[in-house]
Amino acid sequence: MRRKMLPLFVAGVMSVTSAMADIAPLRDVKSIDDGLFVIGLADQIRKNCPKISARVFKALGALQDLNNQAMAMGYTKAEIDAHVESDAEKDRLRARARDYMAAQDLKPDEAGYCALGQKEIERNSKVGALLRTSQ
Repeated sequence: MRRKMLPLFVAGVMSVTSAMADIAPLRDVKSIDDGLFVIGLADQIRKNCPKISARVFKALGALQDLNNQAMAMGYTKAEIDAHVESDAEKDRLRARARDYMAAQDLKPDEAGYCALGQKEIERNSKVGALLRTSQ
């Protein structure tokens, strides 16, 4: 019985390995990349505007949802962690945030972050849902 199972096991492993080789980098998964952008932008706003704070549990929940989504797509915890902790990816998302602010004629200074944060909160956007006015 064991000898018959071994070829099936090997075929299964090869199939999973083959499928994993075809998986796109996380940065190319729009829902994951957009979700990390939203969380990162909210974090930048709360760090740079003393009048705005984070809705910590909502942000942690959103991050966990992205993690679960990526794992359901076949990414390993190590792959997810490497992506989230990558300095290059953090820099890329920060540049995307600067572009987003520039498109709204805002400077990446305290006043700009506060204006953006207030606007996002008022719109109840995905970013705004992760923030609250603290003063």
